[in-house]
Amino acid sequence: MKGPGIDESIAFVPVCVAVLTVSDSRDDETDHSGRLLAERARDAGHLVVAKLILKDDRELIEAQLRAWIANPGIDVVLITGGTGITGRDVTPEAVFAVAEKEIPGFGEHFRFISHKSIGLAAIQSRALAAVANATLIFALPGSTGACRDGWDEILKLQLDSRYRPCNFVELLPRLNER
Repeated sequence: MKGPGIDESIAFVPVCVAVLTVSDSRDDETDHSGRLLAERARDAGHLVVAKLILKDDRELIEAQLRAWIANPGIDVVLITGGTGITGRDVTPEAVFAVAEKEIPGFGEHFRFISHKSIGLAAIQSRALAAVANATLIFALPGSTGACRDGWDEILKLQLDSRYRPCNFVELLPRLNER
């Protein structure tokens, strides 16, 4: 294999995913972004072990993140919503409250990809990724297009154990190293 891509000679390793939608206005019927992330993760071969919708409330989000990162049956948390700059957008603050390490390249690359679709409006996104208690957390904007771009252009590959030269899945067993 030359260059980055999927190495078919390596076995696919599914991860256990929890999906959180942060929104004051979405419910199970109208949660298109959360549904998209869950469907894309399942279609890629991963196990979606939890899916929840919470209001834009930092304490609620933080408490749910703490519960999920304490659960050894959850490897990855995908969040959609609450990453903007309005007063109600508190997802990044909740993630940083539980995070041990930020993964700045995720947000940087997401905004680069978003720029192709929405131009300079991408600058308003506070999409981010972090590690907390050996769990990967990815926070995307609430729009379905943003979730599609984030999954299709970054997460689909970085959550595939066959992606080379490296991926997040191969790092999971080492995230709690001291």
